[in-house]
Amino acid sequence: MDGIVLLKEDHKTVSGLFREFEKSKDSATPAAKRKLVDKIVKELTTHAYIEESIFYPAVRSEAPDISEHVLESVEEHHVVAWLLSEVKKLDPSDETFDAKVTVLIENVEHHVKEEEEEWFPQVRKALGRNRLIELGEEMAAAKKDAPADPLALMSAKS
Repeated sequence: MDGIVLLKEDHKTVSGLFREFEKSKDSATPAAKRKLVDKIVKELTTHAYIEESIFYPAVRSEAPDISEHVLESVEEHHVVAWLLSEVKKLDPSDETFDAKVTVLIENVEHHVKEEEEEWFPQVRKALGRNRLIELGEEMAAAKKDAPADPLALMSAKS
């Protein structure tokens, strides 16, 4: 699977979890919310890890014209990493829990839209199919190495 396809599949997975949260947030028990948000945290942390450690460095070195997009994406990851760390620790019955998860969702949806609409097409053109397949294989293999803590992401420290 090529790297962009892999990232878009991750985007779909997370989007599904977001919809599930939005549909159930008013009726779910705190335990159900915790379980769902823990899945969101895991998926997003893993996704950010493979982007930051493999995909973004490749794009920066092999498609320097797109570097500015990568830098902006890393800053967006920074905000998301901190939101993830907060919702990971926050009690689902806390009055701010739903609002914080909603802000997380909005930030991630903005980031995904920019990636998919604005710069993934440029990356595809610049890197080509064979290189994207190599990156996809590398990213798929690296998922198992992702940290559990969002604050362990490179972007959380920047």
